[in-house]
Amino acid sequence: MIWWNDEMPSPERLASIGATTMPAHLGMEFVDCGEDWICARMPVDHRTHQPFGRLHGGASMALAETVGSVGGMMVVDPARFATVGLEINANHLRPVRDGWVYATARPEALGRTTHVWSIRIEDEAGKLVCISRLTLAVIPSEQR
Repeated sequence: MIWWNDEMPSPERLASIGATTMPAHLGMEFVDCGEDWICARMPVDHRTHQPFGRLHGGASMALAETVGSVGGMMVVDPARFATVGLEINANHLRPVRDGWVYATARPEALGRTTHVWSIRIEDEAGKLVCISRLTLAVIPSEQR
């Protein structure tokens, strides 16, 4: 298991992290996690549409960065370190007009000063919508 102190994060604990920030405004919800992955979902609605009624690529990026960043936070000692986004990229592969999209993040590398996470965003049918890679910097807590 990759989680700090071998403590599996609960969706309730994860939800409290961004309760008043962008994830809440976009309707993101953490739904599950396993030994080396974390999953959140986001509605595809007026908050996350682009002008043509499809899921906005920026909303997908916000979801990817949120789930990957929270995953990174759950891996380090919170008394000593924080994780912050350093670089993110994404390929938007399929349009979605409504329903929910699900982002699952898994680490590719968990180093002392950087983490690299892969995030797959799928629609409700399990079809790949977006694939993203997020690099996090691991910084001392006092630099947050």
